[in-house]
Amino acid sequence: MMKFLFMLIFMFPLCLVKKMFWMVQMLLFLMMFMFLNLTLSIWSFNNISYMFSCDIISFGLILLSIWICSLMLMASENLLKLKFYVNFFLFNIIFLLIMLYLTFSVMNLFMFYLFFEGSLIPTLLLIIGWGYQPERLQAGIYLLFYTLFASLPLLMGIFYIFNSYNCIMFYFLKFLNLDFIILYVVMIGAFLVKMPMYFVHLWLPKAHVEAPVSGSMILAGIMLKLGGYGLLRVMIFLQSMNLKLNYFWIIMSVVGGFYISLKCFCQVDIKSLIAYSSVAHMSMVIGGIMVMNYWGFVGSYILMIGHGLCSSGMFCLANINYERVHSRSFYINKGMMNFMPSMSLWWFLLMSSNMAAPPSLNLLGEISLLNSLLSWSWVMMFMLMLISFFSAGYSLYLYSYSQHGKFYVGLYSFYSGVSREYLLLLLHWLPLNIMIMKVDYMMIWF
Repeated sequence: MMKFLFMLIFMFPLCLVKKMFWMVQMLLFLMMFMFLNLTLSIWSFNNISYMFSCDIISFGLILLSIWICSLMLMASENLLKLKFYVNFFLFNIIFLLIMLYLTFSVMNLFMFYLFFEGSLIPTLLLIIGWGYQPERLQAGIYLLFYTLFASLPLLMGIFYIFNSYNCIMFYFLKFLNLDFIILYVVMIGAFLVKMPMYFVHLWLPKAHVEAPVSGSMILAGIMLKLGGYGLLRVMIFLQSMNLKLNYFWIIMSVVGGFYISLKCFCQVDIKSLIAYSSVAHMSMVIGGIMVMNYWGFVGSYILMIGHGLCSSGMFCLANINYERVHSRSFYINKGMMNFMPSMSLWWFLLMSSNMAAPPSLNLLGEISLLNSLLSWSWVMMFMLMLISFFSAGYSLYLYSYSQHGKFYVGLYSFYSGVSREYLLLLLHWLPLNIMIMKVDYMMIWF
């Protein structure tokens, strides 16, 4: 695992050289394919070096991180054209990828906390440095304070565990079963805010709307998954407490998911709608993890991977429109099918994945989550039915409103999609719909 870390660290000098933008991206793709060739054993952590290691959960999420970061560079060609602090942008993305790589591969709970918080800084720089509106400062403060406010108790909880048991390695923590309510709340609070759960989700739409396309992609693709990953790791040693209190989180997240789905229909900003739909999907992931059965565990992991690719692709589409129209408002982004008929196909493909149509990973993840939540209580059927129905509803609303209708007459100068954009969307859509063929890895190995 150290070799990949060093590969990333040695990319820093490239960020300082001019005209190295595409070179860095190609190196990230190379790293991605090298990482794919790692040997994985089914049962436990492997490729252990120093305090880094890789198991199935880490493997998928690290792959997703490298993939999304390389696609972020592909989506941000506009910065290269405008020569808008490109070298610092590259430096920021490599630093962010290092933080994410370390977060997912580290075996020590305290080091996990350190890198979990460290990934916040480059994200904040992305939003404040390359965002569009002046409100980006407020969005950055929201992001910072929501996350930090919930994370300090987590640090205290980790210190308490180390003080009591002299061990904070993930592998050994699974032998503990801690039954303290305050410890339980502080350990999962930070992850629920990061997911984000309904009631603590307000930072997410704000951050998404103000972020540049790369910021939105990394937020939707990876940042929300940090919370899910943290929950999957800490739930193992908080089982008895979770069995007493899980009904509270499940009800709150599933009812919240339903509310958020309704809220999606009220949006007039394309990015805002996609951000709220992320909250609705993540609410099902929280429900699946909290039920603590096999289906929920597997389903939440698969939906996290699927949503990371799908949501990131949708933000790319929103940005492609924004670069042409210079507005994200539904009232101006109309009749796009007249201008970019082939882009309309990609809108359709990614929207269908977002509403969990086959053969996307989202479908498999949602079916597993439906299984797990219904096995917990049949009453969940009504809420899940509504969430699934409205998920299809707002996806169709977004598609039909932006593609059909009479276009805005102010769009006097326009250029159609370029090959880079079609490749970018293909690289989001292909893994999302092809990985279902090898999903036995995820389903059987856990």
